[in-house]
Amino acid sequence: QVQLVESGGGSVQAGGSLRLVCATSGRDFNGYAMGWFRQAPGKEREFVAAISWSGGTTHYSDSAKGRFIISRDNAKNPVHLQMNNLKPEDTAVYYCVATKGEKEEEAGRLRTRYDYWGQGSQVTVSS
Repeated sequence: QVQLVESGGGSVQAGGSLRLVCATSGRDFNGYAMGWFRQAPGKEREFVAAISWSGGTTHYSDSAKGRFIISRDNAKNPVHLQMNNLKPEDTAVYYCVATKGEKEEEAGRLRTRYDYWGQGSQVTVSS
């Protein structure tokens, strides 16, 4: 297991934006697909977005499509989640996740399972 560190969460009004960052330590996540899950109070953890190692394949939940953008910078290592037009129902703890694999389909696999995760970053959206 490798620890991931999320940052960038906070409180924002509905319609606003936040940018989450998942910090990595260089070579530790070379060749990994990565993504984001979230968990709201009283609910199960939910897939949000995923990206392949190359960045060529992305997946989004129905809720995230059209509002959120996942990206990565392999040279500098971090993975980002740009969240726009936030809604109160986006309120949750957001977790960075990862699974080992360079193939493009690994991003799809990350929709349902992951092998590494961080401790989460709170996002609160008020109306």
